[in-house]
This record gives sequence, structure tokens and C-alpha cells, in this order.
Amino acid sequence: MRLQPARFTGPIHTARTLALQVLLDCRNGDAFVQEVLDGHLTRSPLSPADRRLATHLAYGVLRRRGSLDALLHPVITREPHNVEPWLWDALRLGAYQLAYLSHVPAHAALNETVELAAQWGRPGAKGFLNGVLRSLLRLLTDDRTDRPAADALPLENGVFRRLARPVLPDPATKPVEYLSAFSLPRWLAQRWAERYPWDECVRLGFWFAGPPPLYLRVNPLRTNRDSFLAALRQAGIAAEPGDHPQAVRLDESASIRELPGYGEGWFTVQDQSAMRVGSALDPQPGWRVLDLCAAPGGKTTHLAELLHNEGQIVACDIDDERLKIVSELCARLGIGIVQTRRLASGGRETPGEEPPTGPFDAVLVDVPCSNTGVLGRRPEVRWRLKPGDFAHLVRLQTKLLLWAGERVRPGGVVVYSTCSTEPEENGAVVRAALRGLRELELEVEEEQVPGKPSDGGYWARLRMRG
Repeated sequence: MRLQPARFTGPIHTARTLALQVLLDCRNGDAFVQEVLDGHLTRSPLSPADRRLATHLAYGVLRRRGSLDALLHPVITREPHNVEPWLWDALRLGAYQLAYLSHVPAHAALNETVELAAQWGRPGAKGFLNGVLRSLLRLLTDDRTDRPAADALPLENGVFRRLARPVLPDPATKPVEYLSAFSLPRWLAQRWAERYPWDECVRLGFWFAGPPPLYLRVNPLRTNRDSFLAALRQAGIAAEPGDHPQAVRLDESASIRELPGYGEGWFTVQDQSAMRVGSALDPQPGWRVLDLCAAPGGKTTHLAELLHNEGQIVACDIDDERLKIVSELCARLGIGIVQTRRLASGGRETPGEEPPTGPFDAVLVDVPCSNTGVLGRRPEVRWRLKPGDFAHLVRLQTKLLLWAGERVRPGGVVVYSTCSTEPEENGAVVRAALRGLRELELEVEEEQVPGKPSDGGYWARLRMRG
């Protein structure tokens, strides 16, 4: 008899329940984990501490999924295809707490995870969950090392946890397979191993296995960085200036909506590598600017701030709901120069429109990409991205950059940007566009290396000859 899919129908009253539901939603859909989390947290009665724990668990399991599976496979007695999806994610959730969260007592991680079986209508699975997680607990030791090995589980910042016996691939003979212990898909680990030296692959593995630093962009239309930092200090929130003149780095994660000045529009969340993209465009007050791929609006609103809210920005995207997010962000930040426009998917006349023809003083084309520079921030991407996706992405990226070049005035500027580390999405696209539109010339380009000091990515500034 085939079991019906397990479903949770009761109220979400624990952090682990919410985290498991988020993991299942991410498994079954295309949304980013942050969007799924926000939807659940908006409706959740959880305390602030439980909300933080649920967020930590959901992100942690997605970042470490490959590592968790490598730990679980040796202690699971069933064939993997005989383990239901909800049960796999429950096992990962328990394993993550046992292996990585030293501040969570083992008995709490075990008991709370086992209770999830009843909440998902599978009380008979309690024994299986309990047995697997107790077997895993016997595999873990309290010893630490700074060297990768088949019995060394990557933790963070170059530290590995010793295991009671080797269960991971031997990095000496199977380096690519061992990199998968950092929760990189094997094909991506192979790709990077061919491009980077071993030590850099390990560094990238550690960087993407943990939470990235949280940066805020101060809104000069409403305040200044010194005043904002003072308000954070007064609220007991540790923060420091970033390298970008508008950047503030929080020392610890925080509830963004509860920070001083959120409702007043003093800041928005944006990594400082993304801030460099807007600064590269350097729009001048009064300019007319086209943002071809605007949603969810971080770079759009940065351009408006750099324009001193003087001029016009036409913010385009193919999704009405995501364009609403752009408008909402503009309203919170006090920005009134952004006009949104829905584009037709694939350039068709319907249901959206063609990009406006211009000419514009400047065009930003922050293209859809593989996101390989932000795998810590968007952990679900690494499990959805496939090697064959690059060909489609490169075609789209090249088309968008050519569209940008066709819509900028003589002497105007175009900035092309990605949050990818892959050469074919970055410099190769720019050079293909230069061959296709010879009036454009490359002025400067910059590759941003993940973890040095923030997100990875790429931008190039081009100018239309006068």
C-alpha cells in the first residue's frame, strides 16, 4: 500500500516545525528560502528567539545538505529512495543540530526532532528517526583539527570536527568528492577544482557553508552613517562602518524590522559588493536611468539615492509581484522618482511590454545569473542549478546587455553586473556584446571574490561613443 504524502496541518508552534515546513516548501517550489521564511514568519506566533532559531535551522540545513547526507548515509539502514522527502528533511534537521549547533543540547535536538514525526502524521517513524540520529551521535566526537581528512567534518573558519571513523571521501585521493562535504554539488566542485588551487577551493567551501556578513546600506535621503551607527549603539546593537561609504556591517544577525529607523527608511539590506555596482554607474542628479532587471529593488533604490531623488528611473521586470516589492521599498525609503514597468517574458509583446526605447543617460543591467557568488546567502540555489543552465543564462545575459547598449545615449554609460563567479557569465558576455555593438567601449571591470570581504560577483562599466 502506497503511503499518502505526509502533511502538516496543525499550528506551527515550534522553531523546528517551522524550519521543517520551510525546507519542504523550498523542496517543492522555486522560491528563495528568504521569501518562504518571510511568508511563514509573518503568520507565525513564535517568540523572537524561536524565530531566530527557525531561520538559523532552515538556512543551516540548506547550506550543509551535502555534508548532512554524507553523515546520514552510513547510519541509515534503508535504501535512500525508501525514505520519504519529509523524513529526509527531518533527519537533516536533527543531524544539523547534533553536528553543528554546540549550544543546542543533544537530548533537545533528538527529542524535538523525533516529535516531528507525529506532527506530520507519521508517529510510526519516531523509532526510525530516533535510531538514526542516535547512531549519528555516536559517530561525532568533540575533537577538532585544522586538516581535511576522511574522518574530519568541515565546521567553520578552517576548523574540522573529528569523526569516530572515516565516512567522508579521502581528500588525498578524491579531492572533488571531498569538496562535496562542504555541500557543493559534485559538478560545481569539479568546475571550481579545475579553475582554483586546492586551498582556494577549501576557503570557498568554508565561506559558502556559513552565514555571510549582514550589511546595511544607509539612506542619505533620510539620515547619515554616523547618526545611524549612533542609533544602533544606543539600541545595544554592535555594528561598524563598511568599506563602501554607505555600508554598515552588523556584528551579529538581527531582526531587520526591529532595528532603529526601519520604519523611517534610514536603511535597507544590501551587501557592499552590490553597493559597488550602483557606485560604478555613478548617476548624476537629473539623469534619466533605465534599470532593466530591477526587482526586488536594492540596486534601483541605491541609484535613486545617488541621484539625490532627482531625475527619473524606469525600473523593469517581468513579474508584477516583484515589481510591487520595488514600489514598497521605494515608499519606505522616501524615493519618488522610480516608475515601474512590467516587461514581456522573452521580449514578447504580451502580457508585458518591450523595454522603453530611450535614449537614457545610463542603463543598469543586473542580469539573472547562476548566483554562484552568493551561495551562502541563497543556499537553495546550489541544489537547483544544473550545468546545462549556463547556456540559457548566457544567451539571456547577452541579449539584455545588447538591449542596454541600444537604449543609452551617445556618451551615456551602461553597467553590466552579476552575482556570479563564472567567467562565461561575466567577461565573456561583455566581450560578446562589444563585438555585437561596436559603438560600446569597455571602461573598467571588477571581479569581486567571495569572502574578500563579502559577496562574490562581477561588474563592468561600458560607455557609448559620442
